[in-house]
Amino acid sequence: MSHMPRIKPLLEKLVAFPTIAGTSNLELIDWVKSRLVESGFAVTVVPSRDRIKAGLLARFGDGTGGTMFSAHTDVVSAEGQIWTTDPFSLVERADHYIGRGTTDMKGFIACVLALAETFRETPPAGPVTICLSWDEELGCRGIPEMIDCVLPVLGRPDLCIVGEPTLMRPVLGHKGKASYRAEFQGTPGHSAMAPYFTNALHGAAEFVLALRSLQEALAREGIQDATFDPPFSTVHAGIARGGVALNIVPSHAEVLFEIRHLADEAPDDILSRLDLPKGMSVSCTGQYPGLSGNADEPMIARFSKALPDKTPSTVAFGTEAGYFAQLGIPTIVCGPGTMKDGHQPDEAIAIEQLDRYYTLIRDWIAN
Repeated sequence: MSHMPRIKPLLEKLVAFPTIAGTSNLELIDWVKSRLVESGFAVTVVPSRDRIKAGLLARFGDGTGGTMFSAHTDVVSAEGQIWTTDPFSLVERADHYIGRGTTDMKGFIACVLALAETFRETPPAGPVTICLSWDEELGCRGIPEMIDCVLPVLGRPDLCIVGEPTLMRPVLGHKGKASYRAEFQGTPGHSAMAPYFTNALHGAAEFVLALRSLQEALAREGIQDATFDPPFSTVHAGIARGGVALNIVPSHAEVLFEIRHLADEAPDDILSRLDLPKGMSVSCTGQYPGLSGNADEPMIARFSKALPDKTPSTVAFGTEAGYFAQLGIPTIVCGPGTMKDGHQPDEAIAIEQLDRYYTLIRDWIAN
């Protein structure tokens, strides 16, 4: 029997909330809260520091242990993409649902909410908890603000399932990420007399070349992990800018760069390998931990056995899973859909994936 009559209306409503990263998600959170309260959950809303966004922590059932389902509520913007449909209206086409967030990761949330609505009639075998965050797409900015509330409010689960799209494969590892802003100071002057002034762009250009050399060294000499592609930590300069006019020597420049690191390498250690020139400062603008799970951990192994493909794997993208793992919670990334469809025009998820995933988590919490 298909579960889509229960799941589709929820996904349709979730997609209709334009929760683009960096904007408010409060209407979505209020709607989810009301549905979960009606289903018998105890719900706590965790506001962001700026009060325009919020996370949600919900619990059903007494006792210890149980399963936590974790997701972010924000989506990437559709601006600049060519869609054949309205990104925030769910459309069915060729056995898929099209809409922003269907894959990443409102399809997962719809499955969890659909399951939650059955608990009054069919209570789960143990506690079920839900953690929803904000601004994951901006470098996991929301979850650090609410992570200290998770255990005090929800208790310690036996397993945390982060429902990022993995085609229902068990993902136990991903790299961590740290992003930085490097700033360079110079002295302004007329470009006709450029040699007498300090050009901030020169320092920025030299730094970009130093980052490239560091990347080459990491590929050649750094820690290797063949389960990742590429199998080493990476350094990437994404934005370089400075100057106000062609005939003025730039007095300020900046380079935005990132480090995506294996769990066994710390970003600070990688950064320390750079010789920072005078007149330069570096500040960290965002950071999230990597994930390095243990396939032999009993709860992870038990959940993995229920999956169509039981082989532990890694993913190239980051998730919030590392935050839960740092709390000592056995954590796995496993959700419906594939990230190949995420962040794309006409983002879509296979209806079959949603139906199978609902059955998976229904059977899991029943035992």
